[in-house]
Amino acid sequence: MATLPIQGAFTALVTPFLPDFSIDWVAFDRLVQRQLDAKISGVVPCGTTGECPTLSFAEQEEVVKRTVNLVKGRAFVLAGAGSNATDEVVELAKAAARAGADGVMTVMPYYNKPSQEGLFRHIRTVANSVDVPVVLYNVPGRTAVDLSVDTTLRALDACKNVVSVKDASGNVVYCQELLQRAGNRAVVMCGDDPLTLPMMSVGASGVISVTSNLYPAEVEEVTQLILAGNFALAREKHAALFPFHRALFTEPSPQPTKGILAAKGLMHPVAREPMIEASPETVKKLVAMCAVYEASR
Repeated sequence: MATLPIQGAFTALVTPFLPDFSIDWVAFDRLVQRQLDAKISGVVPCGTTGECPTLSFAEQEEVVKRTVNLVKGRAFVLAGAGSNATDEVVELAKAAARAGADGVMTVMPYYNKPSQEGLFRHIRTVANSVDVPVVLYNVPGRTAVDLSVDTTLRALDACKNVVSVKDASGNVVYCQELLQRAGNRAVVMCGDDPLTLPMMSVGASGVISVTSNLYPAEVEEVTQLILAGNFALAREKHAALFPFHRALFTEPSPQPTKGILAAKGLMHPVAREPMIEASPETVKKLVAMCAVYEASR
């Protein structure tokens, strides 16, 4: 089992593409290095933000392997392993573990709308297939199914390597109920950047962030201030980032994130269909926001 803690800011990495839609490995390496230079706590390759549904199995394994080789133990590597077919998730999870990931994060099966019993069996099958820590990703707005607290507790009891939940339910109620009932058996990571401060104030240990692709050190700082109990300064820093938390989702993610990173010369704005490039209006707005934010620091 991994020894690095699941806490602080984990960046849900975008996957840069070249204009021919192949993976831009030079830009990817640069992206990961920026995260390491910012002393980010963790990185998440092949999550939804990384456009995993459009990556082949071989590409996902290579992305994870490359991330592990770049990170070299300096941050937690939490590899996404998600699909609406349990057998596919098992293969992705095994590949991520083989590649050296510290843990795997699995989103609840989307579109199929399985029952709570189906979700439990899915989690158990995936968790039993690997020896690394497993993080459950509950994002009902994308999957059309909500992993209940009761089912999460069953999974914690049945699977020793299920250790955490990425909570993107959109409120702080789920987080509070789970932590009250699970105690120290589970770590909750916020799955919505705007809710980082409120969720951590009631016990979440950090955030799996989109904004930290753009501002890794700043998002990490907010989480560390909260973990240290400095809520006043954390609130100030979080408020300064809040406009980005919202603006990066004004179009389907990760389109805006790729757009502003491209404007900064860090990658091409290319996304794989059905994602498309961010609109010029969105990129222009983000460029202006960055200018104001960076001038104020």
